[in-house]
Amino acid sequence: MESQFLPKLYLVLSLSIFFLSSSLVQAKVTFKYCDKKADYAVKVTNIEISPNPVVSGDPATFKISATSGQAIDGGELAIGVSYVGVPVHTEKFDICDKVSCPAKGNFLIPHTQTLPAFTPPGPYSLKMTLDNDKGELLTCIKFNFKIVLGGSLVSDM
Repeated sequence: MESQFLPKLYLVLSLSIFFLSSSLVQAKVTFKYCDKKADYAVKVTNIEISPNPVVSGDPATFKISATSGQAIDGGELAIGVSYVGVPVHTEKFDICDKVSCPAKGNFLIPHTQTLPAFTPPGPYSLKMTLDNDKGELLTCIKFNFKIVLGGSLVSDM
């Protein structure tokens, strides 16, 4: 009887670990608008980070799903990253290098970057602004994410 029970137990445990780990990787990223009272022309609908948490030394992809009722013919996407409240990284992009312009309706802003292996682990925050080609603010969001040490750095210790 015990020999029939163990394979079923292993199967249940394996499936539980699989579903638990896949749900952690797909954890929902919550964000806040910089100004809760503002009526931004671009509304963010979802943020996906892969992998989540981000692993130092490995590529990380941020996908921001958004929608707009007005056409975006150009402008600037600015990203600022802070570590425990201290600004550590900023980047600016032409929005048309990230999305097909004119962007209208639903669109996706993707960004992939490989962090240095020596990136400190811990909590980070990101602020993203999008201005149109006239310098008018279209949206501003903030969200938190976590960075963990990569395998190569951990194995070197």
